[in-house]
Amino acid sequence: MSIKRQMQRQQKDKKLVAETNEKAMIGGILEGSPEGIGVVIIRLECGCRKMAAVDEKGDPASKVIIYRDSALNICDKCKKDNGAFVRVTEQFIHWDKEPDNATKKMIIDKVIGTAPVH
Repeated sequence: MSIKRQMQRQQKDKKLVAETNEKAMIGGILEGSPEGIGVVIIRLECGCRKMAAVDEKGDPASKVIIYRDSALNICDKCKKDNGAFVRVTEQFIHWDKEPDNATKKMIIDKVIGTAPVH
């Protein structure tokens, strides 16, 4: 089964939410991005995470931050490939100011993308 299909199944089976250790980063990102209404969280197989704020149009509202919990640096793989998409295990948006369903869908489609579900 492809990684993309595994991610779709995971996201369909459970609602992804920010972990406690991610919430401090989310707060900091949103504090520095007043136009941000949510933070995209991308979890990688290596344990590193990529995050960035998005605005109400689905455009970036901050720079992308990549970090690893309880570590001084990100892993060597991420240093080399900047957290390549093929290593993504989960991705979702943590909403600070959740928009209406149509806007939410537009932002998710624009930021995370769409794929057929089989």
